[in-house]
Amino acid sequence: MNADDHELAARLAQRAGDRLVENRASTSDPKALGAAGDAAAHALLIEALGQERPADPVLSEHGVSGPERTPGGRVWIVDPLDGTREYGESGRSDWAVHVALVEEHEVRAAAVALPAQGTVLGTGEPPKQPSRIGGHPRLAVSRSRPPEFVHDIAERIGAELVPMGSAGAKVAAVVLGEVDAYVHGGGQFEWDSAAPVGVARAAGLHASRLDGSELVYGRADPWLPDLLVCRSDLAGELLDAVSRTQPEGSR
Repeated sequence: MNADDHELAARLAQRAGDRLVENRASTSDPKALGAAGDAAAHALLIEALGQERPADPVLSEHGVSGPERTPGGRVWIVDPLDGTREYGESGRSDWAVHVALVEEHEVRAAAVALPAQGTVLGTGEPPKQPSRIGGHPRLAVSRSRPPEFVHDIAERIGAELVPMGSAGAKVAAVVLGEVDAYVHGGGQFEWDSAAPVGVARAAGLHASRLDGSELVYGRADPWLPDLLVCRSDLAGELLDAVSRTQPEGSR
């Protein structure tokens, strides 16, 4: 891996985020704003990666570009705008840009930009995990469709549920110590979690499937059924709670 891949991921996430902030002032129509911002950030990332890493394929929410992907080979996985709904809502800051490099099915370099918060989290200089203050654990969940079993988990471990927007924003909140975990069971694609998981692991956090198994990226099918990102000292308790609350068919 090129040592500059960390820097490239952070730089491109920053650039795409800046473009999105500029575009956010272009219209008051949330749907049109989301579509335009998504398209602009996608075009920027695809063009930049094509110039700076022409030998690497790119997998985006909007399709693939560059050379053909090979099993276990290098591939950039990007989400130009994670949280289109939140991006279109005035004043919301829980949306993100994801840029990740995957090789041998693992995230090797990654960055998550939170443009409305003026923050870029990356694997080149990963943030240190803050000390836990204490009190009830705080679990980040979807604003609109939290999985039902998460309520059972929260009751079992005495946790507070914290609704948030995009997946990147939720994982970033764990990285920054604003919440203790993000539990997701509704299914996502690789571009939804590759960069956030890369940053979380670089910061010393736990990241896995809900059954504790490894997250595998760069597969032919980019679908991932579930995800757990949490403080490492909370992982055992959460995985046990998940195993006791999920229906048999969803484990």
